[in-house]
Amino acid sequence: MARRGSALDFRDFVTELLATGDAVDIREPVSPTLEVGAITRRVYDTRSPAPLFGNLTEGAPGFRILGAPAGLSGRPGETYGRLAAHLGLPRTTGPRELLEKLISAMHADPVPPRVVATGPCKENVVTGDDVDLERFPVPLLHAQDGGRYFGTYGFHVVRTPDGRWTSWSVSRTMLHGRTTLVGPAMPQQHLGMIHGMWRERGERTPWAMVLGAPPAALAAAGMPLPAQVSEDGYVGALAGGPVEMVRAETNDLYVPARSEIVLEGYISPDETAPEGPMGEYHGYAFAESKRQPVFHVEAVTHRQDPILPVCVAGLPPEENHTIWGTMISAVSLDLLRSSGLPVSLAWCSYEAATCWIVVAVDIRRLARTRMTERELADAVAEVLFGSHTGWLVPKVLLVADDIDITDIDQVVWALATRNHPATGHYVYPDAPGIPMVPYLTAEEARTGRGGKAVVSCLLPEQFEGVTRGVTASFRNSFPEDVRRRVLEKWTDYGFAATGHGPAGTEGHPIG
Repeated sequence: MARRGSALDFRDFVTELLATGDAVDIREPVSPTLEVGAITRRVYDTRSPAPLFGNLTEGAPGFRILGAPAGLSGRPGETYGRLAAHLGLPRTTGPRELLEKLISAMHADPVPPRVVATGPCKENVVTGDDVDLERFPVPLLHAQDGGRYFGTYGFHVVRTPDGRWTSWSVSRTMLHGRTTLVGPAMPQQHLGMIHGMWRERGERTPWAMVLGAPPAALAAAGMPLPAQVSEDGYVGALAGGPVEMVRAETNDLYVPARSEIVLEGYISPDETAPEGPMGEYHGYAFAESKRQPVFHVEAVTHRQDPILPVCVAGLPPEENHTIWGTMISAVSLDLLRSSGLPVSLAWCSYEAATCWIVVAVDIRRLARTRMTERELADAVAEVLFGSHTGWLVPKVLLVADDIDITDIDQVVWALATRNHPATGHYVYPDAPGIPMVPYLTAEEARTGRGGKAVVSCLLPEQFEGVTRGVTASFRNSFPEDVRRRVLEKWTDYGFAATGHGPAGTEGHPIG
């Protein structure tokens, strides 16, 4: 079968991870009940290769699980390798290049999908009474979880009743029975918006869920694009070629043909069931469950020996932070740039669990605007908190662009030494926000408002375009010839090789 590359074919993506050593094919017997989750969480903690579980003790023979599909890598110079592979980029791609790739695709002409008669996701087709979701090795990921989660790294496909907008939405689903799932469809999310349109008509929402999707499609589904924007054309622009789509078996929706598993059916207009608790993206597992919509599965199609990707949500960084956070960063940076604000970069620090985004301010351009700190904070809040992407992230940190905001050590240093506790905090209690943030009061979570702030780490003189003092660091405190000599002789001194080149760009490039 012809290869499409890591961005457009999940099986090619897994093959490339294995070939580069960033995935490990585990042949030891492993149980989907907690053991898969425990191994995957340990992989996140140690930045180990992604685990491909091929000898599972539960589920039908041949079914497999891939953990940590977008976890960070411990391979020198390839920290973001798995994330880059989602976009078909070199494994050495860094954060800034990832964002620029995503933004350039947003402004490129969409590349329409290519509709095909069939594809790998149709190698096995099961319908009607033969549907049995329990044949899959659906994992219990955390001991505190209220059930087994089928969908933790896939996306829903729904379309408005008038057919004008098809949305791909990332949202989890928990196994509810042989033919049913249960999961959230919040009204502020595109999935919830479209489900609401069908519910108002008293009709079922035609639905599909894609697991083991082409990685670029999964990335696009996790991107907070505006309402009424369909993701399929963006995927083509992002991947440099059209995504192949095939019609579902039981409804008129189209799904990526080169996917591992596709579930088809409908969302009940009124039926709900308890869902959760679940270890979540913010790093906590709370005790309560909530009633959520029920998804009825009328057909399952899948590749031979299908691979179910899983994200074991919790303490960062995991896929909620690496994929979702990066997509949020790209959309936020594009919004801030388009608004004319003096912003050079925006980055959701993975370690902050998508609860803050750091914005680097070009202080020379800032000085020309003559804005005060309050005016800058209000302007950034208006752009971000009024958008879908800003709805997701409750805090914004403003720092000068001498800080590499993709380096959490530098962000912490700036927050500790540059934020004034009495004057550097601006609160926006009426701004809308996602109700899942842990620190919200019960009233804020109920109304979906509050808990939003802009935190300034800008020093007073930076509003005049200058920074007082020189950062005491390897980069700034020594002449170039001394730095170069130290780097070239590093191993001669008896130190281990660091994996950095002799250009002197490693360490903390502040100043």
